[in-house]
Amino acid sequence: MSTKNNSEIKKSNKNLLLAFIGLISAIILVLFIGIFTLSPHEEIIQGQAEADETRISGKLTGRIAHFYVSEGQNVSKGDTLVSIFSAEAEAKLMQVEAMKKAAMAQNKKADSGTRPQLIQSAYEMWMKAQAGVDIAKKTYDRIETLYNKGVTSAQKRDEALANYNAMTATEKAAKAQYDLALAGAQQEDKEMTAAAVSQAAAGVDQVEALLADSHLTSPISGQVSQTYPLYGELVGAGAPVMSILNLQSMWVSFNVREELLDDMRMDTEIKVIIPALNNKEATMKIYFIRDMGTYAVWRATKTTGQYDSKTFEVRCRPDHPIEGFRPGMSVLWKRKI
Repeated sequence: MSTKNNSEIKKSNKNLLLAFIGLISAIILVLFIGIFTLSPHEEIIQGQAEADETRISGKLTGRIAHFYVSEGQNVSKGDTLVSIFSAEAEAKLMQVEAMKKAAMAQNKKADSGTRPQLIQSAYEMWMKAQAGVDIAKKTYDRIETLYNKGVTSAQKRDEALANYNAMTATEKAAKAQYDLALAGAQQEDKEMTAAAVSQAAAGVDQVEALLADSHLTSPISGQVSQTYPLYGELVGAGAPVMSILNLQSMWVSFNVREELLDDMRMDTEIKVIIPALNNKEATMKIYFIRDMGTYAVWRATKTTGQYDSKTFEVRCRPDHPIEGFRPGMSVLWKRKI
């Protein structure tokens, strides 16, 4: 009887021990689950590296005559990149230069005055007209004397008077022509020819400024990322010919939902990872935050208890140049939540 009781007691103690061990195990499990659940974990936000890009274009319409650089080549500010040939612009330059020469000749003529031959001719016409006045005056005087004596008719006297008056008017006109020849061109004519020279010169300057774009140069130092036309192709005014990347002005763009913006504020520094550079860590500073608009809104799936979440573009720059960092590389920001 005693042996049976001892066996039951041992069995009961064993069950209690197992229950206690199970309870402790459950508590430890719950504790681990709680620690794992309550401990902060990371959310990865992915961005992309970008660089300022300058598109090269000109005002001249023509054909690509020569490329001086190729894609991937580094260039310095002021380097010649491409030449464009335009037969129309070259012909226009010849035309406006000829117009300028003609205008300058007219202006020189106006400034130099009337030629001596024209002055002499006008003087001789005036002298001829004076001689005609003298003859007409003598004829009229004789007719007037005869008329007073009753020898000739009044009609003859009137004809002689009309001829005398006509010759006097002719002499005055010849004298005016002679005076004009002596004075040369009027001031208004000189100003008009000078204005024509200025207008023609402006036309030359305009075409020359257009032809200056026949050789396009780089406005920045950087790397040729892409050329658009091929050799011999026609390009229009303002059409891009190539693009230059400014690798000294790199930045990263993230698209972030607004509920994640708490840690991404202006002038805040963040730690990022660049997978393409062997998970290199870098520090970047946020300098730009912008709402991306209604097209990037995350719509709520429930009509109640949720709200539409907007997307913001967040840009940041590295605090120093990163060797090997290229546009298009992925950049990861691990945000603890």
